Amino acid sequence: MDKELTNQTDELTQKTPKKHNPAVDWILRLIKGVIIGFGAITPGLSGGLLAVVLGVYEPLMRFLGHLKDKFIKNLFYFIPVGIGGAAGVVIFSKLVSYSFENFKAPFIWLFLGFIAGTFPSLYQTAGKNGRKGYHYLILILLAIGTYFLMRWMETITNVNLPQTLVSWLLAGLLTGLGVVVPGMSPSNFLIYIGLYKPMSDGIAALNMGVILPLIAGVFISVLVLAKLVNWMFDRAYGVMYHLILGIVIGSSAAIAVIHGQTSGSMIAVCAGCFVVGGIASYLLAKLEEKYPRESLF
Repeated sequence: MDKELTNQTDELTQKTPKKHNPAVDWILRLIKGVIIGFGAITPGLSGGLLAVVLGVYEPLMRFLGHLKDKFIKNLFYFIPVGIGGAAGVVIFSKLVSYSFENFKAPFIWLFLGFIAGTFPSLYQTAGKNGRKGYHYLILILLAIGTYFLMRWMETITNVNLPQTLVSWLLAGLLTGLGVVVPGMSPSNFLIYIGLYKPMSDGIAALNMGVILPLIAGVFISVLVLAKLVNWMFDRAYGVMYHLILGIVIGSSAAIAVIHGQTSGSMIAVCAGCFVVGGIASYLLAKLEEKYPRESLF
């Protein structure tokens, strides 16, 4: 009798498992896609970096690295991410260009706050299979290396490339590289070679002569490199994620120093933007915890 009563009590006190809500999950992936697309065209930021902090990067690399494995199911999973990403690029291309030119510091600190708000969950994900001393060493070395690499990139002399089909294909290849390599900002490279403003104007005007070679370049770059990234995840999960953590920390520090400098009353504005970004990412993470996404693999 006592044993039966104890079992009933245990059942009542067990936590009710969270239910998967397909509609909420779909909307969350759409929002994430918009944010990733927004970051992909923002100088100093990286679509790959935001894909990491939003929990999209690893499943995307696994999907692209195993296209034959549950292809239809995984394709439908990433459709809202793709729709959101395309919408983020097209809708905000003009806004990003204008905001970066006129409100650079607040704009940057808003996104830095977003990254900071999701970093704890990213750190937890990186250590889900345990951590060793060399993982921390990798994190520190990558953070320092990424920081100084991005600072060095700011010293590169601008080069103006002609606006041709080959140039837009190159721009697409660089953009795709920014998806696969978290922390790399293809927009910075595009600014250096004089293609960023014409590209953002072409996207906003729905110029297919710009958009189609860009898309082709992105697909080529991502598909070629996804296999390598996926292979690294399979064989060295902890190393791979701590590499990414180091890049996130180093690139965020470099972005703050290079693009986030301000003074006077703007310090308070930037601090407010940082807090808003942090709260937004925290609420997004909490919403995702309430409605956990469906596992792909």
